[in-house]
Amino acid sequence: MSVHSEPPPGATPIPESLRAQLADFRRQLWRRKAGEAALAGVIGFAVSFLLVYALDRLWPTPALLRFALLLAGASLSAVFAPYWLHRWLWRHRRDAQLARLIARRFPGLGDRLLGVIELQNQREHAATLSPRLRAAAMEAVAAEAAGRDLAAAQPPDHHRSLRFAAFACLGAVAAALIITPRAGSNALRRWLLPFSNTPRYTFTQLDQPPDELIVPYGESFGVTLRLADASERRPATATGRFAQQPPVTTGRAGDSFRFEFPGQQEPGVIEFRLGDARHATRVTPVQRPAIESATARIQPPAYLGLPEQSADLSSGRLTVVEGSRVTLFLNSSRPLRDARFGPTAALADVSGAIPAGFAPAEGTLTPHGRALVTPPLEVGAASFEVPFAWTDGHGLSGGDFKPRVHSVKDAAPVAYLQGIDRQKAILPEETLDFDLLAEDDFGVKACGLEWQGTLTRPGPDAPARGELTLARGGPGQRRSGGPLAFSPGALGIAPQQLTLRAWAEDDFPGRGRVYSEPVTLYVLTRDEHAQMLKSRFDRAIGELEDLARRERNHHEENQRLERLDGNELQSNDARDRLGVQQQAEADNTRRMDDLAQRMEQLLQDSARNGDIDKDTLKKMAQTLKSLQELSRDDLPGIDRKLGEAQEPTNTPDKARQDLRDAVAAQQQALEKMQKAIDQANDANRRMEAGTFANRLKKAAAEEEGIAGALLAAAARLYGLPPSELDPADQRLLSETAHQQADTASDIRWLQEDLGHYFARTGEETFQRIFQEMRDSKIDLGLEDVRNRLMLNHSSSATGGIPNQAGAKEWAEKLAAWAKRLADEQNAGGGGGAGGGGASAEDQDFEFMLRVMKMVQQEQDLRSRTRALEQYRRTFEPPAVP
Repeated sequence: MSVHSEPPPGATPIPESLRAQLADFRRQLWRRKAGEAALAGVIGFAVSFLLVYALDRLWPTPALLRFALLLAGASLSAVFAPYWLHRWLWRHRRDAQLARLIARRFPGLGDRLLGVIELQNQREHAATLSPRLRAAAMEAVAAEAAGRDLAAAQPPDHHRSLRFAAFACLGAVAAALIITPRAGSNALRRWLLPFSNTPRYTFTQLDQPPDELIVPYGESFGVTLRLADASERRPATATGRFAQQPPVTTGRAGDSFRFEFPGQQEPGVIEFRLGDARHATRVTPVQRPAIESATARIQPPAYLGLPEQSADLSSGRLTVVEGSRVTLFLNSSRPLRDARFGPTAALADVSGAIPAGFAPAEGTLTPHGRALVTPPLEVGAASFEVPFAWTDGHGLSGGDFKPRVHSVKDAAPVAYLQGIDRQKAILPEETLDFDLLAEDDFGVKACGLEWQGTLTRPGPDAPARGELTLARGGPGQRRSGGPLAFSPGALGIAPQQLTLRAWAEDDFPGRGRVYSEPVTLYVLTRDEHAQMLKSRFDRAIGELEDLARRERNHHEENQRLERLDGNELQSNDARDRLGVQQQAEADNTRRMDDLAQRMEQLLQDSARNGDIDKDTLKKMAQTLKSLQELSRDDLPGIDRKLGEAQEPTNTPDKARQDLRDAVAAQQQALEKMQKAIDQANDANRRMEAGTFANRLKKAAAEEEGIAGALLAAAARLYGLPPSELDPADQRLLSETAHQQADTASDIRWLQEDLGHYFARTGEETFQRIFQEMRDSKIDLGLEDVRNRLMLNHSSSATGGIPNQAGAKEWAEKLAAWAKRLADEQNAGGGGGAGGGGASAEDQDFEFMLRVMKMVQQEQDLRSRTRALEQYRRTFEPPAVP
């Protein structure tokens, strides 16, 4: 295109050579500057792309920066190029504009060219300018221009460097697209579309790295990043940094990097660097899901009849009876995603062994929000542990919760008797009051008392045997029983040895009764009871004599202290001796009080016996009165005086007077104790005389029992040798022979005691009985009966053969002697009991004795009535609810 200045009409045009030369200069200028503008635009776009490509290798270039780079690259074409073209093309389209450009390089030539171009635009006037001269001037300038190379006046040529730069940039772009096509194409898309969601491409590619993590609160946690299969680079190490904490560097293991971070309590962001890859993961610490509450629903075995029960499991321990079914209910701190239980693990018992036959249970649980419910778990013989595992919506697993279910066997019930001695001796009409208690871990079904008798001597009667049901329990009633009154006489139990046992039953299938420790009850005849009382009285007298000896020793020591003067009595040594004496006196007071209580009980039991004469009882009462006065008044008074003698505030005279009073009171107490001993010995002698009659009665009763037992079994015993007898009959003969030997031994001792008693007392009645017994040779006769029993000569042993004294005849003799002794004793001791010579004191005591017996009889009657009422209820069927 030729763009030049056209001369106005009538003007002189510039020479054609000069015009051609200027047109050529203009073309060169335009071509050069247009090329430069195009190259600059190419360079701008290429550099903008390369910057995005390079920055993406370092970090995810923000969209705004990419947009700014795109604008910067486009500006070289969209802004700089038009400006460049306007400057060099549009502003240099006219000849005058070219002349000015040439003037920058050739000032003279440029000025002349500018003058020539201006001359051609002037109109001619004959008066001012000659056309010929103007043409000549133009030709001269054209000739000068023709001799010059106007190309030298062109502006500096950047075309070569721009072209090189453009080719270099394009080469770099091509290299990026060819060598790293994925990165290049990714950068191209991100460059061309800066606000698109195209992610930055990295040579190190991660396989679905987490953008957010929920980690346990305050616990160390790990993060694993895995390289994608398409990753072009696989760096050996990687770095992760939580907030401003020290970075954590780890090595590659296979295709994975495992980072371990310390426990965190505040949210933060972890910046990962793996080669050119950068990834940010937000971390939020959250408490692990925990079990806030746990309960158990227990279904006991059907045989117990118990309803379902609930139990708290917060302690992690549950105890249930074997055979139960247990359902566990758990509530977590937040909703759960999944959960499971088991497998249950058996626990060792106390011996360290695991019961056989345990079947582990496990399963998956379906959470209902925060609630978990297990299926019913069978509880066998083995205790077990139930492990739980759960995960919440964040993927956090729960803590360690392993409740233990301890299996216990349904223990046997326990029955026991309270308020009764392990051994007790009573009369048949007496009543024992005690408590019968039964306990069971899951409920007492019933409880009661059972008795089994053992005959102490042969006889036709069978041993007593019976039972009563005291109470019937029910499911869950763990204690049962209550007070119980037992009267042998009310139940028709003759004197014998009884074994009492409480029994209890529970609902466990196939389990029988469980019994308590036995209580041995000796139901005595009045004769046996009197002998027992005699033994107790002997022990009481022995204790009273021992107390008297102690008190006498204490009295002697007090007399030694009494010899000290007042000042010596207030010395530390004397006070210590007085303190010892006071303590000894207090001990004697306690022993005397205990002895008085036992003597009172002995008097009551003696009055109950009925076979002990009233004079003996009177002397026992006098002894009791003395003991009570000693324990209540006399001995405490001595104790008090000895204490006053030790008072630091005492004067010497006051101390001596107090001690003197104590010694005088002690002397009176000793005299009263001696009097009580004499009264007790007198009563004991009378009781001993009475026991001879009782012992004879007992022996007579034993012989009667032997005769009765033989007569009852006569049809089975007569005519058979011992070897052919039934085993039960053989045992009967053996027991009767043994009893006969015991009776013979008792009679020998009785004869000896009668002789000693006569020697001490000189009473003729005892001497006559003793002589008659010796003359009758009863000891040999009883031994002969035993020998006949061993040979099964039961008829002669009983007394059915003339001239051969048997058990029956000896029983009659013994009973006759017992009656004579009793009659003689009553006649000798009764004095004026039936006449008018009895003293008022004797009458008062006899009245008191009768009243006491009446009270005892009334109490016995009420007690027997209560015992019979309890026994009657045993035969009543239980009430139907």
